[in-house]
Formats: sequence, C-alpha cells, structure tokens
Amino acid sequence: MKNAINRRSLLAGMGTAATAGVAGCLSSDDVEPDARVGVLQSITGDLSSVGGPIRDGAILPQAQLQDAGAEFELDVRVEDTETDPEAGITAAGSLVDAGYPAINGALSSGVTIAVAEDVLFPNDVVGISPASTTPSITEMDGDYLLRTCPSDAWQGEVMAEIAVEERGVDTISTLYLNDDYGQGLADTFVESFEDLGGEIYDELAFESEQPSYDSELETALASEPEMLLVVGYPDSGEQIFRDFYSEFDDGTEILVPDGLIDNDLPGAVDNPLENVVGTAPSGAGPGHDTFTDLYEAEYDSSPSVFNAEAYDATAVLLLANVAADELTGSAVSDQIREVANPDGEVVTPDTLKEGLEMAAAGESVQYQGASGDIVFDENGDLEAVVYDIYEYDMDGYTVVDGYEF
Repeated sequence: MKNAINRRSLLAGMGTAATAGVAGCLSSDDVEPDARVGVLQSITGDLSSVGGPIRDGAILPQAQLQDAGAEFELDVRVEDTETDPEAGITAAGSLVDAGYPAINGALSSGVTIAVAEDVLFPNDVVGISPASTTPSITEMDGDYLLRTCPSDAWQGEVMAEIAVEERGVDTISTLYLNDDYGQGLADTFVESFEDLGGEIYDELAFESEQPSYDSELETALASEPEMLLVVGYPDSGEQIFRDFYSEFDDGTEILVPDGLIDNDLPGAVDNPLENVVGTAPSGAGPGHDTFTDLYEAEYDSSPSVFNAEAYDATAVLLLANVAADELTGSAVSDQIREVANPDGEVVTPDTLKEGLEMAAAGESVQYQGASGDIVFDENGDLEAVVYDIYEYDMDGYTVVDGYEF
C-alpha cells in the first residue's frame, strides 16, 4: 500500500490523435507515476461529435488535481478509437503496451466489447466505460469491465414507458443501427413495449453513414405507426432526419435514446426536431454542480451527455490506482469497488484531492460522483440510475422530465 505522497502532479503526454484543444501537456516519461489511466474515445468517426466532449470530461480530473496542487504524478493518455472496433483494438493495444493498467472507455458498445475481448481481458487490464450501454456487456467479466453509465436494459424500459404511458402510443416501428448498441437497445425496447400492450409494426436495421436512408424510412413508415424509434449515432442520425423531414414528415413522433442526444443535431439537420423526444442518463449526482463548474471553467462550454460519467470513470480509476500496491491491472481491479462502493469516507468531485490522499494512505473511501452514486454490482453495472427526458428545438435539447430506477 502506498503511504508516501511526495510528487507534484503533471499533465501527461497525450496520444498524438487526440491532443487538439488540450493545453499544458507536459512529458513525465522520466518520473515514475503514482497513477496511470488511458482514455479511449471516439475523437473521429460516427460518434466524433460527442466523443470529443466525453474525452474532455475524462481528462478533467487530471487538470483539476494539477490546479489544486495534488502531490501525485498522474499519467493520463488519450487514444482515438475512430468509432471502429479494429481501430479501437489497435489504440487499446498501444495503451497496454505503454504500461497503462486501467482504461477509461470506450464510447461505442461495439468498440468496448471488441477491446475488452481482444485487449483488456487477455492482459488483465481494467476498463470502465462511461458510455457503452448495450445489455450484453452485463454478461462479460465484471472485474475487468465496468460502467459508470447504465445498461440499456433499463433505458429500453424507460423509453417504452414514455411511449405508452406518457405519449399514449399503441403502435411503433423501429429503425436501429446494425451494431451491438443499436440491436441491444432495440431488442429491450421491443420487449418492454410489447409487455405494456404495444404493437410493433416493423423492425429495421440500418448501416452507419449512408448517403440516404429513404428506403429504410419508407419501409418503417409504410404501416403508418404512431411513433418511430430511431437508435443510432449523430453522423447517421443527421442523414436520417434530413431524409425524414424532406420526404416523410407527416407528424409522426420520433423517439431517440442517448446516442442521438446532441445539441448540434437541429442545426445540422436545419430543423427544430419538435416531434422528437429522447432519453439519456441524467448525470446529476452529488458532485454535479462542482463538475459543471470545473468543466465550464476548463472548456468554456457546458457539459453534455456522458461527460459526467467520463469524469467519474477517471476519478474512480485514479483512486483505485493510488490505493493499489502496484500499477497492474489486477491490483487496480481489486481496488475498484473498495474506493467506490459504500462503507468508506465519502469522496466527491469537490474533495477528490483529499480522497486521493486518503486512498494512497490506505484509508477507506467511497466515491460519490458527478453523475450519481457510483456503486457497482458484481457484473460491473450500476445499482441505480436516473434518466432525463429531452425535447428539442433549434437551440438544442432541453430536459423536461426524469425517471429514477
């Protein structure tokens, strides 16, 4: 167990693909770190519009601790997954080869699953995803793959309840991205919707970043459902919505999940999306206000979906790093629940510096985060979560309600 705290925090070198917009990076190659955390994010690709801000949330604890004068050498490095499983495997391999025992990421569920199976598990490296929500992750190794975001097994139920109980919808068609995220969420939604007495007309998969989705929309809307569920990411979503408003807008309501909660979407589509309702984890935990202030001060913009979850994933990994007796994945994994789950001194984003000092000294701590109380079950999933309900206009999205599980 580490007891000495005697080194000044430095911002570590970032992966070459992700340095843009991150100021003050200093090399710490000649100094042994107290903590090493890799950040694996979608800086480019289909999720790039949300991947950059999530990356910013993930690296924020390091900047915060440096500004607070924390006496730790913290090594945080960012790599780009390109929102592609093969690129994600390569990027994760670079982090593991460089000696990082813990990784915050990835964003896309398909990338996270591929990285876990090909890189994390074989090398005993622990990962915490702030944004991969597919239910199938629950069945994987909960000691080496955890989440600060909730499973879509819950989100599918929330969305079904909104459709039936809040919007009075009886019939719906689904249009979903042909990957782990799209298929998993669509399946859980369909099951929950039918359990509530609703009828599914059509279920269609689509491929990402196509030049047109006219054919898919025509098929999905042919039976005149009362609502259309669209599960995807912003780059594909922009084209789907352009095609919808250009050729198929007959007032049909559209329901979207977290993957399409993007403030830039109405502007990109050139439509206020007033018939769209969406859901996403709320990101409103005990440290939400502190996190928001830190994020706005550092980046001169407001945090968005999964930004708080990304901050929390890094905070937990840093606490586990300094609590571990060595910087190995297995040692860090052993400390994840020790620093997050109940029965220790409460640590929040406001007291993260003091929390690191306590954890390094062998004291028991319990992290309560920006996005919520971070309590992991045996599968690495959260035990409780709150979802926000969103509506759109030309200025972006607005929270109009919430659900607590």
